[in-house]
Amino acid sequence: MTADGAEVWRSEFKPQSDQQFGHRPCCVLSLDGLVVWVYRPDAMAGRDRSDQWVALDAGTGADIARADLETVGHGGQHLLHQASDQVLLDVGEGQDGSVIYRASLADGRMDLYCYPWSDRCLIDMSPDGRHFMTVDHDQADMAIHSYPDGEVTLTLSVDAFGHDPDQIYVEWSGGYLTPDIAIVTLTGETEDEQEWFRHYRVDVRSGQVQAAFDAHGENPYDIGPLGDGSWLTTDPSGHPIRWSDS
Repeated sequence: MTADGAEVWRSEFKPQSDQQFGHRPCCVLSLDGLVVWVYRPDAMAGRDRSDQWVALDAGTGADIARADLETVGHGGQHLLHQASDQVLLDVGEGQDGSVIYRASLADGRMDLYCYPWSDRCLIDMSPDGRHFMTVDHDQADMAIHSYPDGEVTLTLSVDAFGHDPDQIYVEWSGGYLTPDIAIVTLTGETEDEQEWFRHYRVDVRSGQVQAAFDAHGENPYDIGPLGDGSWLTTDPSGHPIRWSDS
């Protein structure tokens, strides 16, 4: 789209799917504005092939590169690395887990890497690009990984936050409030089966769990940390509200 909303090009998902539910494509524009990265959940869409990750020329819509993924995903999430042209993609496969890929473009081809786990859900990338955050697919813990190798530098389970791991879960939300402070979300139920959630600050250098954090959100997912000490929630009409620690 142009600035006034005029369509420049369109890339159709062919063949057209006759599956109404269970598959949701996603895309992201590269930081330099030159490439559109598109995740296609083709397997669940019934296109008789594996999922695809496609890089399109943002100016023309032409294919730059594409790769077949070994996933049968319902949807995906892209995260851009702030200091390079690399992109992370988390493909959610429902009860089968979550697969995380890393890619960049080189000489008209996609340089693709798959991290060696299927039980970690990608949450956020640190604003300095040195780490990324995941949550266990079964919601037992959170982890901080060095980038790009994915080595675990910190793991915190539910009991590290002072809660019973048989009753409380780490939610698939949160992210980096600053390069050194991550927001981790826990959820549970009261004795009368009322659901509750609580955000915590975590110092990712020391692993220290700090005080509970009031994000002013309406649900565990109503928080979008921006990495600079501020975060977004939504008002009742769906419009974003920006909050700050300072």
